[in-house]
Amino acid sequence: MFRPVHRGIPAALLVLGLTLAAPGTAYGQPSLPEDDGGVETASPDDHQHGGMEGHLPPQRENVERVSRLRLTDAEDGIADVTVFKDTAYLAAFAGVCGEAGVHVVNISDVENPVKTGFIPTPEGSFVGEGVQAITMRTLPFRGDVLIFNNEICADTETAIGGATLVDVSDPANPRILAEGFGDFDTDGVPDGDDVAHQVHSVFAWQAGLKAYAVLVDDEEAADVDIFDITNPRRPVKIAEYDLDAMFPQILQPEIPTLTEVFLHDVIVKRIDEIPGQLSQLLPGRQVMLASYWDAGYVALDVSDPTSPVYLGDTDFTNPDPELLESTGETEVPEGNGHQAEFTKDDEYVIGADEDFDPYALEGTNLTDGTPLTAGQGSDTPQLEDGASIQGETVFVGRACDIDEAVPPGDGTQIAVVERGECTFTEKVANVVEAGGYSAVLIFNREGSDACTATLGMDVEGDIPTFGVIPRDQGYALFDEPYDDAACLAGDGTETAPISVGTVGDEVLFTSYFDGWGYVHLYDSSRGGMGAELDTYAIPEAHDPAFATGFGDLSVHEVATSAVDSKLAYLSYYAGGVRVLEIQNGELVEVGSFIDRRGSNFWGVQVFNSGGVEYVAAS
Repeated sequence: MFRPVHRGIPAALLVLGLTLAAPGTAYGQPSLPEDDGGVETASPDDHQHGGMEGHLPPQRENVERVSRLRLTDAEDGIADVTVFKDTAYLAAFAGVCGEAGVHVVNISDVENPVKTGFIPTPEGSFVGEGVQAITMRTLPFRGDVLIFNNEICADTETAIGGATLVDVSDPANPRILAEGFGDFDTDGVPDGDDVAHQVHSVFAWQAGLKAYAVLVDDEEAADVDIFDITNPRRPVKIAEYDLDAMFPQILQPEIPTLTEVFLHDVIVKRIDEIPGQLSQLLPGRQVMLASYWDAGYVALDVSDPTSPVYLGDTDFTNPDPELLESTGETEVPEGNGHQAEFTKDDEYVIGADEDFDPYALEGTNLTDGTPLTAGQGSDTPQLEDGASIQGETVFVGRACDIDEAVPPGDGTQIAVVERGECTFTEKVANVVEAGGYSAVLIFNREGSDACTATLGMDVEGDIPTFGVIPRDQGYALFDEPYDDAACLAGDGTETAPISVGTVGDEVLFTSYFDGWGYVHLYDSSRGGMGAELDTYAIPEAHDPAFATGFGDLSVHEVATSAVDSKLAYLSYYAGGVRVLEIQNGELVEVGSFIDRRGSNFWGVQVFNSGGVEYVAAS
């Protein structure tokens, strides 16, 4: 555990994680319904540029470790953490698929945490970013409720999606209230199975005599799913939103890198119209703060969850402000609005942009003079800073084992592959076996969750691999007309009307250093959204010397203090735990901790014990 000694910080902090967590890697990304290696965003599971080898030197400033508890020896064993009353709940992650669930730890004695139980998920499912507990006082139920997300890590008959509600009024004897509830339709059409959509994160709140939960739907564009959980034994879906369709003003279409738009994380907070004692006589507003990746952070009034009201959203400053300040380089922002919280007084929002790849990729269709929106594959040879690959494209089909053989290239060409049917790794292996190609470029398939969407790739291979570019960009390489409506109506089985072996346009891919994910400070105007005031990153995050060999140097989450409106705590993966203070509208680091063996923090959560604020980190 940790205790601060800085005069501007409360009397004590607790970090549980290299405290209440395994020292293995904690990874977080949405999953997709088909297991082809597609990920909605780059993740540390990609092991890009050296992955987790090495770590930063130990560091301890104004922070004291109070206790620690190892819960598992499994790699990737622990994900998020939440604390409620005298109990910490920690997610058992995908690294222990088959043994996943939620660890229950009694922390009434903060110096001696004790594991008291485990809430298992069905085999094939795991818990990640969505772990939260609240007290519910509704007519059907009075007590404490834990809610957590379910994602799928194995194709088993027992695997579930959706979310789970557990009665934890007695944490030592948890009782399942509802398991695997969620969304069973896509675009209003029933999916036809009994497994709810996978969910990446969840949040529950009570408003009057009603209680609600919001689920982050991994599997469709309408990814904000709202459930009435007033009776937690019978959750009922009452609304779902596609925020960029409802409120297109949240988009920044003029910036070519901001194309991955989806909900990643969400909180709901009551924010009173009038501060002070009068606020207790008024209903206040229930304000949802949605972290919507490349659309930034979006504030909505969800006092009526079936009819959200737009309050405001953030824009990513162009050029990237932290890169400019740290290096003097001028590049477009990368986006990646991952998670955010309001400060205690609701005057600020602090947002954490997660970015696991310190190198950005610029792709260009040289023949047409148009951009290609692509990233680099996870475990394929990487283009380092300033490196480039240029060549003529050749369409080679889906490149699956069951398909027509990939024709050999001439040694300089780039193989263009259509997504679908098999994994990206299988596709790349078949291109390598054919020989004669300098790189692989993959474009998206048909289907409502694909088409013009971009996608990251969890892929292994011995050749540089780029993608997944939008389907229309892939068609344009071969001057093939594209019909977006027909694409969206497809089921993913129809292949592109391009003959295998067709030669297409010349393309160029160039890599440049743009650093790791960092932190934003916004003026929130009591629940709305105002200007960006400042950014913060650890010094190593924008130094090319730390691009590889030191672990992931991206921020993951922020937890704002419950007692001091100026303080916030960050889980910074290999950068450890950082303590920030808002000073004159700027983010200033006032505390830090990196373990002597290196750190890899995922979750961070404030809590109070004995009148002292502590922090649990996993």
